[in-house]
Amino acid sequence: MLIWFLPTFLVFLLIGLPVFFALLAAPGILLWLNGQTNDITLLYRNVYNGMDSFPLMAIPFFMLAGELMNRGGITIRLVEFSQALMGHFRGGLAHVNVLSSILFAGLSGSAVADTSALGSMLIPAMEKQGYTRKFAAAITAASSVIGPIIPPSGIMIIYAYVMGESVAALFLAGIVPGVMVGVGLMLMIKVMADKYDFPVASRKYTWPERRQASLKAFFPLLTPVIILGGILGGIFTPTEAAAVAVGYAFIIGFFVLRTLTLKEVPEILSNAGLTSAVVLLLVGAAMAFKTVVSLSHAPEQLASLILSLSENPLILLFLINLLLFIVGMFLDAGPAIIILGPILAPIFTSLGVDPIHFAIIMSVNLTVGLATPPMGLVLFVAAAVSREKVETIAKAILPFLAVEIIVIFLITYIPALSMTIPRITGFAN
Repeated sequence: MLIWFLPTFLVFLLIGLPVFFALLAAPGILLWLNGQTNDITLLYRNVYNGMDSFPLMAIPFFMLAGELMNRGGITIRLVEFSQALMGHFRGGLAHVNVLSSILFAGLSGSAVADTSALGSMLIPAMEKQGYTRKFAAAITAASSVIGPIIPPSGIMIIYAYVMGESVAALFLAGIVPGVMVGVGLMLMIKVMADKYDFPVASRKYTWPERRQASLKAFFPLLTPVIILGGILGGIFTPTEAAAVAVGYAFIIGFFVLRTLTLKEVPEILSNAGLTSAVVLLLVGAAMAFKTVVSLSHAPEQLASLILSLSENPLILLFLINLLLFIVGMFLDAGPAIIILGPILAPIFTSLGVDPIHFAIIMSVNLTVGLATPPMGLVLFVAAAVSREKVETIAKAILPFLAVEIIVIFLITYIPALSMTIPRITGFAN
């Protein structure tokens, strides 16, 4: 069934069926053709069971916190802070775009939210300063993948839920890879800035002006400190941390900055609810599919096939990275993790790869897939925000994708890059 699932699933996607329905229809039809009617009942019953989880409640809370932060004008403060630090460099506004993504990642954990919030502000500003629209959209899409890598991360919450790993360990392991992606993109921008004579975004800020920008961004930047500090200190669980983030965002927006009004609350709740519903429905459908696949013993057969290719874990990691990169081109990161995680993770842990290390390899690879053509989700969001064609952005993003692929292989073959912080803090062996 696993062999026929992917072609059937892709056919449904190509005819325009939403991913949620394709994830259920493809295995449902195959089970019906096999005469496994009892398993069809199990498939659809597990849609609800897959969503009925306390750890997964962190996702809608983080979505709501990000929405409150964005609507409260906090995104503007982060951009101003980034510009005070880096705006005077050649290609400064492109650097500001990346640094803003790094900072915004600590608030939302969502690539789509990053692309939408920062893109609507920075793409027109970059175009006004002389950048091409396709370049502005490409760097926005490329940098937005940092969102689900640096904690908090919705994708890592999903992985931890599916595989029974520590959310705190995954969060900590994502810090260095996320920063590496950001630094790598900035290095590429510097190379391109020197070659194509990119404009300087602004004059060099004085230290008093930088201090003023830092003070304005202080409360937003405190958010990831509260979230991670509370989780690592054992004060609250990741789900409780997400709820605390909502409360903190509400207090900052309404009482400290006074940039939110009660009239905006219904729309904020509606937007966060719709976004969360999409994610949770995908999780439920993917978990249902995972349950049926496990009954078919397909994971064991696939494991045997993979191990027959080579017993060298370094070669297998290279091949799996290629597989994940291809999967990421067509499938959203959440469903891909739920479908492939239970199949691939046991194979590599049996070969001596640390489960947290493999989780980061998989999460980062599939997250980068959000920005890869032909079906990278953030490419479509960037296209909508910039009103540029997807295929044009897809060409412009290639140099940045090359940087992100290099980072993937660095964290794959140098485990210390992602594992040092979890080990120092005692969350990994």
